Formats: sequence, structure tokens, C-alpha cells
Amino acid sequence: MTDRTAQVFEEALLLPPEKRLELADQLLSSLDPADQERIDRLWIEECRSRLAAFERGEMKAVPAEEVFEAARKKLAR
Repeated sequence: MTDRTAQVFEEALLLPPEKRLELADQLLSSLDPADQERIDRLWIEECRSRLAAFERGEMKAVPAEEVFEAARKKLAR
């Protein structure tokens, strides 16, 4: 990561979560559409793989409230 990229990243981390999400969405949207199609395909494959693992009992679910609480704690740092 270049110094400038690291600086931009650090500044982005100072934004509220909803603004970081907006920025991330804008950055992803700026990619070549062919790249985005590939990324979307890979995410679909990953989602299917995780769902299949869950259905086979190889992966356990975590209640949403626990996930959100952990995320809130992480963001509060």
C-alpha cells in the first residue's frame, strides 16, 4: 500500500459506518463492469458453499444480535 493509499484508508476509517459503506459501494461501482460480474459470481458461489456447509451441519449459525453486538464493540474502539 502506498503512503497515499494508507492515508486515504486511515481517513476513511474515521468516517461513520454508514458513510464508509457508501464510500465502499462507490469504489466497487467504479470497477470495470466485467470485474464486477466476476466478483458477483464469486460471491454467489461462496454464499452457496456456506449455505451447503450450514445445511450439512459443518458450520454453525451465530444469532444476529451477537454479530451486531460484536460489530458495535469493534466500531467503538
